[in-house]
Amino acid sequence: MRILHVSDCYLPRLGGIEVQVADLVRAQREAGHTVEVATATPGERLPGVHRVVASLPFDLPVHPRGTAHLLRLMTSGRFDVVHVHTGAVSPFAWMGVRAAVLARLPVVATVHSMWDPVTRGVYRALQAAFGWRRWGLVLTAVSEAAARPIRAVAGPRVPVQVVSNGLDVTSWRPGPGAVRATGDGTGDGTADGEADGTVHVVAVGRLAPRKQPLRLLKLLETARDRVPPAIAMRATIVGDGPARGRMERYLRAHGMSWVSLPGRYSREQIKDLLAEADVFVAPAPRESFGLAALEARAAGVPVVARAQSGVADFVRPGKEGLLGRSFDDLVASVARLARDPGLRRSIAEHNRETEPVRCSWPAVLEGFARCYELARN
Repeated sequence: MRILHVSDCYLPRLGGIEVQVADLVRAQREAGHTVEVATATPGERLPGVHRVVASLPFDLPVHPRGTAHLLRLMTSGRFDVVHVHTGAVSPFAWMGVRAAVLARLPVVATVHSMWDPVTRGVYRALQAAFGWRRWGLVLTAVSEAAARPIRAVAGPRVPVQVVSNGLDVTSWRPGPGAVRATGDGTGDGTADGEADGTVHVVAVGRLAPRKQPLRLLKLLETARDRVPPAIAMRATIVGDGPARGRMERYLRAHGMSWVSLPGRYSREQIKDLLAEADVFVAPAPRESFGLAALEARAAGVPVVARAQSGVADFVRPGKEGLLGRSFDDLVASVARLARDPGLRRSIAEHNRETEPVRCSWPAVLEGFARCYELARN
């Protein structure tokens, strides 16, 4: 099958959508498909990547004549399906949708974000202006939590399927050499704290206001206050972004030297970090999927996250981690795991022994193949 992916953002930019689309392209090519990408992100020439770039301030990933450029590409490329990737509002991606409709090509649009009330209002307005519900689209969301608000706007005539983000699950499993010594001196597992009894809490993500990073710091501070003094805690928050300065000031003002902000890590560095983590925290309430949490779950780490986020698709309470609907629920969950090494051990063993099958690349490719056929029929 000849597949064209359209995405505002792509490599060399690094972010959730960019990395996920690049991994999907690689997996589909390895499965024997002919796959190309159209993007408004500037960068080096890559095989099969068409950069539709305009000279705009801040290298904004959009092109004022994007629809015309994409229409020419689609009519000359003999593609079987166009797969568009959107965030909350992605102008270039929706130019790709419009171009595919004009070219009479089947189109699948994956929404990688959670539609909040403002975004839902925008798409209702676009329906009133352009009637996009009649375009024959197949929409996909990355989780059930993300699908619900999309279905509320799309209505019954537009299919909204759930296809998980993909992960090479086995590559995140800790190897035998990565299993660290336990706090009780037995050296037989990963879930009993560090050798000195310290419980290591980890979070990974962009340090942006919408991720509520200061709430994360408050969560860690409050959870530590609820843990007996005999149990030491430390935390590592990996990532970078505009909120980093405010976080550093908060840590200094509150004497939280036990929390470190090491900046952005490579995938290999994150794997090494997860191999020594006791608890992973993903506190954002509007997380459409939570790829970092999935990586932690695949690495065998108990996950604490919001019950109303996309993380709930692969984390069940008491099985792969603990879920909460409120800030206080998350605080209680982190404190409970810090106090209870037996619970940490049982969840970690379950996570290491049980693969999140629906998030594996074979399952993801099968899910998109069904969507492509639905769009073509």
